[in-house]
Amino acid sequence: MADVPDSARFDESVRLLIEGYGFISKRCKALQSDVFQTRLLGRRTLCMKGEPAAQLFYDEARFTREKAAPLMLQTTLLGRGGVQALDGQAHRVRKRMFLSLLTQSGIDALLAQAEREWDSRMHELTTATDAPIDLFVEVQAIFCRAVCAWAGMPLRSEDVAPVRADLASLIDGAGSVGPRYLRSVIARRRAERWCGRWIKRTRAGEYVPAADSALAVISAHVDANGRPLSVKTAAVELLNVLRPTVAVAHFVLFCALNLRWHPEWRDRLVEQPQLVEPFVQEVRRLHSFFPFAAARVRQTFSWQGLEFKKGRRVLLDLFGTNRDGTLWADAELFRPERFVHKTPGAFEFITQGGGSPEEGHRCPGERLTIALLKLTTLKLVNDVEYSDHSLPADIDLRRLPMLPTDRYLIKGIRASSTSVHPD
Repeated sequence: MADVPDSARFDESVRLLIEGYGFISKRCKALQSDVFQTRLLGRRTLCMKGEPAAQLFYDEARFTREKAAPLMLQTTLLGRGGVQALDGQAHRVRKRMFLSLLTQSGIDALLAQAEREWDSRMHELTTATDAPIDLFVEVQAIFCRAVCAWAGMPLRSEDVAPVRADLASLIDGAGSVGPRYLRSVIARRRAERWCGRWIKRTRAGEYVPAADSALAVISAHVDANGRPLSVKTAAVELLNVLRPTVAVAHFVLFCALNLRWHPEWRDRLVEQPQLVEPFVQEVRRLHSFFPFAAARVRQTFSWQGLEFKKGRRVLLDLFGTNRDGTLWADAELFRPERFVHKTPGAFEFITQGGGSPEEGHRCPGERLTIALLKLTTLKLVNDVEYSDHSLPADIDLRRLPMLPTDRYLIKGIRASSTSVHPD
């Protein structure tokens, strides 16, 4: 049995921080192998990319998510005790809770709320001064108001800014060190306490949300062990509804930027709005939220002549798989046409995980993400006109999560004279 190729003799944690999204793919190319081992944070770690590797990675018989996520993600982005760290029956039962919220009717209701919030805010901005606004922050606030109302937790106007800031910080600080990480840890604690208060009031009967709301469903959920969630775990799972919805603003930002970087697509979407889904899928392919996913080997096994030892941490390169030249022609280029006649496989396009959302670790909110992106992209194309105050020219792929090298500021927002939407 062959040894897994080794990328370095010493710990490469600093190199990971320096190289960011390209860390795994760069070494796969140098070693001419889609699997290699290295040392990260003092631990032996296997890294892999590609469709076969993704199919292997999401095999629950061989890998577990328990204790796989780095501590810095548990204390910021994910929280502790949430669905991402579960496997087997416990994972399936908890996942069904989320899927019950994200039925087509649930998605439609959240989309309608998001559209109301978008239209209201854009109307406000058309009557405001011509001062430049940060599109990313504005979209975060719109989605924050929308998802909180949909979840049964409507925000007072004075609460929108601090709640948005906390939810955004959970995302922004997860892949960092230093002050950004510390702000994220503090935001996690504050957000869990805030959600915990909603859970307690609901369980005590002091507040009665709609029966099908996220707040009501999570408060009443009975886990695989036959017991309700603790207040802390329920708060974590409530944040697992709110935070990812606000995080969709990340993709909206890149949709807006690609409309500027590739202006021919703005014209095409006006004339052929049905192409909006290929457009947003290409944005999602190129602009993965995080570079990799983590798991641990459940039991020692061999694959393609390589040994995977029990307990070894494994990282799957989401970013690199989405840009794998063996899967995608002209993989580094922005070409939405690729999605017109192609439906990628469940382990080929893995921005939000691989496999099935019902049975595997693919994000249950992926359909919602795509729907929100289609809605907001067509809003940007058809419903409003604006000019660029500052247009970033590049992306910082060393930053986790990736963002443009500068803020995208727009100004002069005004209603468009035409509005076209797909059937």
